[in-house]
Amino acid sequence: MKKRLIYAIILISAYLSGAEAQNPVVAPVQVKQVILSGGTIHTGTGDIIENGLVAFSSGKILYVGKDVDFKGDRTNSEVIDVTGKHVYPGLICPNTSLGLIEISGVDVTVDNRETGDLNPNVRSIVAYNTDSQVIPVVRSNGVLIAQVVPQGTLLPGTSSIVQLDAWNLKDAIYKADDGIILGWPRKASTERRGGLNFPGAMPGSGENNYEKNVEQLEKIFTDAVAYSQVEKPEDANLRLEALKGLFDGTRRLYINAPEPKGIIASISFARRYGVKNIILTNADESAWAVKDFLKENNIPVIIAHVHSLPKYEHSDTRLPYKLAAMFSNEGILVGLTYANQSYAYNLPFVAGQTVAYGMTREEALKTVTANTAKILGIDSITGTLEKGKDANIVVSSGDILDMMTNNIEYAFISGRNISLDNKHKQLYRRFQEKYKTVGLSK
Repeated sequence: MKKRLIYAIILISAYLSGAEAQNPVVAPVQVKQVILSGGTIHTGTGDIIENGLVAFSSGKILYVGKDVDFKGDRTNSEVIDVTGKHVYPGLICPNTSLGLIEISGVDVTVDNRETGDLNPNVRSIVAYNTDSQVIPVVRSNGVLIAQVVPQGTLLPGTSSIVQLDAWNLKDAIYKADDGIILGWPRKASTERRGGLNFPGAMPGSGENNYEKNVEQLEKIFTDAVAYSQVEKPEDANLRLEALKGLFDGTRRLYINAPEPKGIIASISFARRYGVKNIILTNADESAWAVKDFLKENNIPVIIAHVHSLPKYEHSDTRLPYKLAAMFSNEGILVGLTYANQSYAYNLPFVAGQTVAYGMTREEALKTVTANTAKILGIDSITGTLEKGKDANIVVSSGDILDMMTNNIEYAFISGRNISLDNKHKQLYRRFQEKYKTVGLSK
């Protein structure tokens, strides 16, 4: 055990050491109006504005529209010519462990779960690492906001929404403690092909364990409902306190359920206790099997496994790519995420993948911007390029959803022009210099 700890410390030190591996400096507050002029604006609402202009000041968008129609002050503004480029809302990655896991194979860099099954009071935000070297890599592809989520069984804790350029967790908070994570138990092991498992799922649990786990959930929710009706409890109960927001709509319930019957049971359970806002995460073909139930109950879905094998051997091999369009065509609100936080920079590309299987480009863009903002309850301040919203904006010289042409040149979080440098780019420059020096002599 001692040797493993020593090896872990050496590995982490090597990973984090050296000037070349340092994270970029956090961008300062916006002090001057910025104008992005001449680009193609994708508002996130489905509209496209050619030869458009976006103006923002003090972190808020002041104007979105045609360049020729802008009547504001250009003289005292920082005008950036983005002619020939594309302007998008900053992308949003929900249901991720970004900032909670640095190196998945090194235990001391993993802080995304606590011991025990019922921990709704555990706050993911307190473990969020703003200095994670994964974060600059993710945001360099246009992902500016993320929902950091604890993992575990039954009630692993509370999620929070963060912006991805901050000195500390207080600065990072975009919306603190937005929701409770519920991992609905499964009756039997039904692991996905390819070995992918669901957070909250308990492989191998039998009928007895299932009933026991459901009883635990029923007890804590019954107690929480009663607790929420007491105006000033004499003895504060942190677990029950965390659940109170579910019943007045101030917090969302994010459900991970691995099978069709579990999806119906978990949503029915939440409705029975008066939970107002319910979202189904890790949605796959099991969710599609109960699409009518989801539609009837107005349940949004977050799809996490677009780049994966189908769940069953008899399934359509391209079904993971098609699901976003299939749910959308049914009138179900769809958001996308990436199952592995280390590869969350692929988020725009999983959205782009759905374009080949039924989604239009603007519909696909919504699944990582406007739709996700609505699902997370932050659509009044971000997710689209509209007057009055936060200036969370990315500019790409190509199509942001296309792996071949995506090239983010500018990114703004609340109007702050953030650095797009990251460890990958630093290493590229380092070895480029090495082989430039070596030349053809080797």
